[in-house]
Amino acid sequence: MPRPHKLIEIDWPDYGMPAPPPRPSRESLLANLRLMREAMAQRGYTHLVLYADREHFGNLLWATGFDPRFEEAVLVVRPSGQPLLIAGNECFPYTQVSALVAAGDIRVELCQSLSLISQPRDEKRRLLDIIAGEGLGTGSKVGVAGWKYYDADEVDDPVHALEVPSLLADGLRKLVGHANVANATDLFMHPGHGLRATVTVDEIAVFEFSNSVASAAMQRMLFALKPGMSDFEVYAAGQVGGLPLGCHNTFSIGANRPFGLGGPTGEIVRIGDPMSFNVCHFGSNIARSGWLAKAAGELPAPAADYLDAFAGPYVAAISEWLKLMQPGVRGGDVHRLIADTLPFEQFGIFLNPGHLIHHDEWLSSPISAGSELPLRSGMYMQIDIIPSHPAYNSSRMEEGIVIADGALQAELGARHPEVLSRCLKRRDFMRNTIGFDVPDSVLPLSDTAGIVPPYFLAPNTVIGLG
Repeated sequence: MPRPHKLIEIDWPDYGMPAPPPRPSRESLLANLRLMREAMAQRGYTHLVLYADREHFGNLLWATGFDPRFEEAVLVVRPSGQPLLIAGNECFPYTQVSALVAAGDIRVELCQSLSLISQPRDEKRRLLDIIAGEGLGTGSKVGVAGWKYYDADEVDDPVHALEVPSLLADGLRKLVGHANVANATDLFMHPGHGLRATVTVDEIAVFEFSNSVASAAMQRMLFALKPGMSDFEVYAAGQVGGLPLGCHNTFSIGANRPFGLGGPTGEIVRIGDPMSFNVCHFGSNIARSGWLAKAAGELPAPAADYLDAFAGPYVAAISEWLKLMQPGVRGGDVHRLIADTLPFEQFGIFLNPGHLIHHDEWLSSPISAGSELPLRSGMYMQIDIIPSHPAYNSSRMEEGIVIADGALQAELGARHPEVLSRCLKRRDFMRNTIGFDVPDSVLPLSDTAGIVPPYFLAPNTVIGLG
């Protein structure tokens, strides 16, 4: 039974800003390379080809410590020897950011076809000629990882359906035969067996820093809000950090609100309007929805009972959701909890109630109707449960948490004791100040975890649970 809700006054906690973590080490990236080769062997692949661009970078960043900027990039991995990273004009020097490239564990070759249109094309070697030089030919079996895989309800032949550019897909099929080129994206992104479906303690430290930077910007925006400000001014007040964006940062008020994913456009903060916004970096996404008001009396009449009819029950349901964030719980049980607790007719929740997050904002999700996939220690979950209503608009506590058993927490404490300490303090705050039922297996990564102010112009007034 969900806990009763109430309004409480709090001082927002200050856990201190973490020190920026180092880039992925050579040792950690070599470990990732070993995992990729083990997965290749299980599938019988002679080659694994990773494609990435600015929007779809997660698998390549995990594999190499390098993410393409402006351009595209391709990584070719064989069962042994040095993988080959292929980059364009502007990314070619940036590949040195990878500890594997810097140490000579990965070779790098320039392919100007991966560069932007009209840039120099003096180097005439073609992309498929470069890839063919890695031993592809008759008898090769190639797995291709982009950013998506498909099931039989979507396409006739999901094993061989590729979402990478035709230049790459058609070229590989010509080199080794259509039947020998398979979609391998699930090796990285599947919620059950994907290599990125769980995180290491070093990745937890990286993602905790990202969450801290994003949540600090969120807090600054909330406390800067004043009627008459433009959305540009509010966003500027957030002093959003310089970390790369994991998705477009949204800011929905006024005429921009129905578009959902829109950013600042010059709309004005007005009392009595709803507002939704987020700050998303690689490895974090902090989002809130509420009303531009100090109290319920400033809301329009159809939304006057927003707290009791909508936001309060939502926060209570999040507490129930958190109770299930333990190893072994089936994803379908989590889905059913939210479907029963927040009925679609009232709350309009359409997307999965929670998903995996990594460098990219949405990896995949073990949570769906009827899912038998178990939650596991090391899963980095996004509390991405998005209600929607024509009168109440929305409420939101979008945050990142890691499911961690005792062994993983002990490892985190040994390698990053300050990270574990902050996570435990956040968990205590959520339990003791807000009233959430947070199990010992949950490590909150964000400084705003647990804080849901229904009225944005009174940010110290938040929803607590009795």
